[in-house]
Amino acid sequence: MLKSVKSGSKAVPAASTIRLVVADDHPVVRFGVKNMLNSEPGFEVVSEADDGDEAITQALEHEPDILLLDLQMPRLPGLEAMRAIMSKSPRVKIILLTSTISSQQVIEALQIGARGIVLKDSVAGALSEAIRAVYSGDYWIGGERVVNLLQALHGLMQKAAALPEKKTYGLTPRELEVVQSIVEGCSNKDIAKQFNISEETVKRHLSNTFDKTGVSTRLELALFAISHKLVDPI
Repeated sequence: MLKSVKSGSKAVPAASTIRLVVADDHPVVRFGVKNMLNSEPGFEVVSEADDGDEAITQALEHEPDILLLDLQMPRLPGLEAMRAIMSKSPRVKIILLTSTISSQQVIEALQIGARGIVLKDSVAGALSEAIRAVYSGDYWIGGERVVNLLQALHGLMQKAAALPEKKTYGLTPRELEVVQSIVEGCSNKDIAKQFNISEETVKRHLSNTFDKTGVSTRLELALFAISHKLVDPI
């Protein structure tokens, strides 16, 4: 687990309304985040996006105070979308939303310009505080406010060097989830329903996974995943 540097808190001016764009390919996530934020005073969700290209378009058009950006997005991954946004509108502060993230990915995201990382399973308890911390000029890493970014980065780099990342053959977290489902015997329809995505998106994930692992069938993929310990035992 990532740890961060604790620090004193800064208050956001009471009269401030924080304008946000929510970019996530899952409609349920977007709906939940939008409703949660709109129900609290001081937040206004001005737009949404369901893929990386649209995230860029909406961020540049609306220039929100905060962009909540899913790390794993269709058409253009979150980190690539962030690079494009930072090059054209660096005033937009970006908080990444993700189900899982490695220390190395955190370092890369911060180097590109991310101001915070929030795990999706902690959104209900941490998102509002993370947004306020980032809006006030601090960072949000590992579930806590961070003032000294250099110190936090130093700690992350030490951890990344001491604990080499598990080899994943370039598979994204979502592709690994799809692989896990394949090993469990799920059909494309089952996977689409489980992750609230289309069957076409599942097929795209599988095609990418086949290319990265060098296999050509679902059975070969399952055997490859088991032998290379890409998935949890079932």
